[in-house]
Amino acid sequence: MLKVTLLGTGGTQPLPERALAAAAVSVGGHNILLDCGEGTQVGLRRYGVSAYRLSAVLLTHYHGDHILGLPGLLQTLGSLNRTEPLTIYGPRGIEAVSRAIMALAGPQAYPVRWQQADAPFTVNELQITPFPLTHRVPCCGYALALPRAGKFDPARARAAGIPIEYWGTLQKGENVGGFTPEQVLGAPRRGLKVVYATDSRPCPAIVDAARDADLLCMDATYADDADLDKAKLYGHATCRETGETAAAAQVRRLWLTHYSAAVSDTGPGLAAAQAACPAAVAGYDGLTEELEFDKT
Repeated sequence: MLKVTLLGTGGTQPLPERALAAAAVSVGGHNILLDCGEGTQVGLRRYGVSAYRLSAVLLTHYHGDHILGLPGLLQTLGSLNRTEPLTIYGPRGIEAVSRAIMALAGPQAYPVRWQQADAPFTVNELQITPFPLTHRVPCCGYALALPRAGKFDPARARAAGIPIEYWGTLQKGENVGGFTPEQVLGAPRRGLKVVYATDSRPCPAIVDAARDADLLCMDATYADDADLDKAKLYGHATCRETGETAAAAQVRRLWLTHYSAAVSDTGPGLAAAQAACPAAVAGYDGLTEELEFDKT
């Protein structure tokens, strides 16, 4: 029902086997891009995520390793004859960034809209909630939720005299023919939630946003706590801290991402994270998972 793909898992500088941190969330035939460092287009092609079907871009912050792929991506979309508007969201300061990016990308035939992410918003079926991260510059994470309607009750539909041809529409939560979903649906069921939080120190906002999430993708810049002072100085997390944050939020899965270029072996960092969160996985470029609703 909801597919997540890591397009890159590196921080600051790309490596031959590790692109800069970016991810895609796909649902209903459309994609949302989280961050867009240089080379993100290569990841989109390599891992089968359609750039043409992008509905929005969510930027965590404006350091170069998270935005320098945008001018080229915008040009590519223009060359694909895109006509649909593209909205780019980000924390405060987006006005100045938009001017710089558009100066590089040049005028496009499709509208490019820039929006400060200071309140929840909806893109297609996804309900997206930005939340503040603790970094050296204004930075936000994103919780992307796919809600799930209550279970359809055919007996109630028949008793209300609702024609069968309306049932599918009502199941989608839409009114039809004078009937409403509340007449035939039970209480809303558990949906799906993916949370993306990089770059950041561990903070209560991540725990709150990721509570009971199906997947948390979180900053794991430093593998070893020997670099803890560096993590505090630059506004990042160690793998141990990332695992503890995920455990506090009781997430179902944790993907480590945004590794320092000095991390050549993700094994020790993964072990540190798994000490607190056994469901932790060492993220890698191309890691993909399709999340499905609980079978209830």
